[in-house]
Amino acid sequence: MSAYVLTDSWTMTRRELAHWARQPVQVVIGLLFPVMLLLMFGYLIGGGRGVEGAYVGFLVPGMLALTMAFGLEATMLAVTQDLQKGVIDRFRSMPMASSAVLVGRCTADMLQSALGLVVMIGVGHAIGWRWGGGFGALLGAVGLLLLLRFAMLWMGIFLAMVAGKPELVQAVQILVWPIGFLSNAFATPEAMPDWLGAAVEWNPISATAGAVRELSGIPVGGSWAADHTAAMAAVWPAVLVSVFFPLAVGRFRRLSR
Repeated sequence: MSAYVLTDSWTMTRRELAHWARQPVQVVIGLLFPVMLLLMFGYLIGGGRGVEGAYVGFLVPGMLALTMAFGLEATMLAVTQDLQKGVIDRFRSMPMASSAVLVGRCTADMLQSALGLVVMIGVGHAIGWRWGGGFGALLGAVGLLLLLRFAMLWMGIFLAMVAGKPELVQAVQILVWPIGFLSNAFATPEAMPDWLGAAVEWNPISATAGAVRELSGIPVGGSWAADHTAAMAAVWPAVLVSVFFPLAVGRFRRLSR
């Protein structure tokens, strides 16, 4: 049975990858949008409140984490489009492993996220960012970033099945953007009012961004959350997955009932 699940899951993944070839403009826009934000904050807005040293060294890790969080919207849009067109119901009626639909979605989204990381790291290097840690630390940072994306992925799948329509994704965007910017991606919590800085330090995006900075050789600290960024960057995604994975699987099983 496991062999059939793997085969069916790879078939569903190939379906998603085929969409990339048929819709290259959409893929390119998805890759370039975080690049645009990086360049805008790096050169136009400048930011840097409370940041010591070169701002680009602080900004790039924050943008890497923010890019993984913003992937939630792309997942939701893809799932709601399939729901609205009845594609998922047709797949569920076919002689295939039902889990392959979700596994295929996850695999394709994680591949796209990995590609997005490569692009962002390349652009960051082009504008002067340099990795100050070793190769092992780099792999650890990429792993934590993809772990955050994996958690956002399951949250997106569940919220998409609750929403059911692509139009309702905009309602989630209204929440995602403030939460994304309510992090340490662009400025340090120390430069914010005390109550706001405390909230920012416990943001899952802040934990991942802080862990990537620490692994890259940029010192972080000042509070308990800041002193344990690596642990927080692992615990937050684990908590999110433990909540939204069973919710998404349960919702998926009830779709055609």
